[in-house]
Amino acid sequence: MEERLSISFVLPMFNERDNIGATIFAVKSLAGEIAWDYEIIVVDDASTDGCGDIVEGMARDDDTIKLFRLTSNSKFGGAFARGFKNSGKDTIIYMDSDMPVKVEDIKASLPLIRAADIVTGYSRVKKGDTVKRKVMSGLYNLTVQALFGLNIKDINSGYKIVRKKVIDDIEFVSRSPFVDVELFLHARKKGFKVHQYPLVFYPRTEGRSYISSIPIMWATFADMLKVKFLSFRRSA
Repeated sequence: MEERLSISFVLPMFNERDNIGATIFAVKSLAGEIAWDYEIIVVDDASTDGCGDIVEGMARDDDTIKLFRLTSNSKFGGAFARGFKNSGKDTIIYMDSDMPVKVEDIKASLPLIRAADIVTGYSRVKKGDTVKRKVMSGLYNLTVQALFGLNIKDINSGYKIVRKKVIDDIEFVSRSPFVDVELFLHARKKGFKVHQYPLVFYPRTEGRSYISSIPIMWATFADMLKVKFLSFRRSA
């Protein structure tokens, strides 16, 4: 049997009242099987539906649950960075707070982190995505590959396993979903090994996703230009 790990579960959250309680319970059950030591870090990205209060109530009676509240909405990137930077265990498991991956895939992919520094999921079967979202995701990934040379099948994958040492010295610039690209750029610069793992991402059954909203798309585009400009300046 594989030796169990010390794990920080990171769950960025925005308006997930209908999902977050069930996700935390599922993560706690899983943690008992795969971790000898763990914490569940939930970062509330200035939600307006009361989900932060739900987590606060759960954390009051459970010291493995840690809630961080952002005072203004960061359009995902700020919540992602806050969760990663406040992780205190050796291994970080990041997933969207509606838990779009099955426990079986988490258990199967976790051993891969022993021979890699990042394990990132990509969907071998997309369930529930609209044509519009599939086209947007494909164009976005192609653009990132063209501008930054990253050969990652799904840059904004909602499931990642990351060794803590990977993010110890990174300062995230982005406050949008482009923060994922920064993580991979940093890993490449430092020579860290990335393993891509095929799985099935399941569509949410409650709440809604905001990732393809116009404000987040514009913020992502702006961060893309900012990071590209900074990388150009550093190489000049």
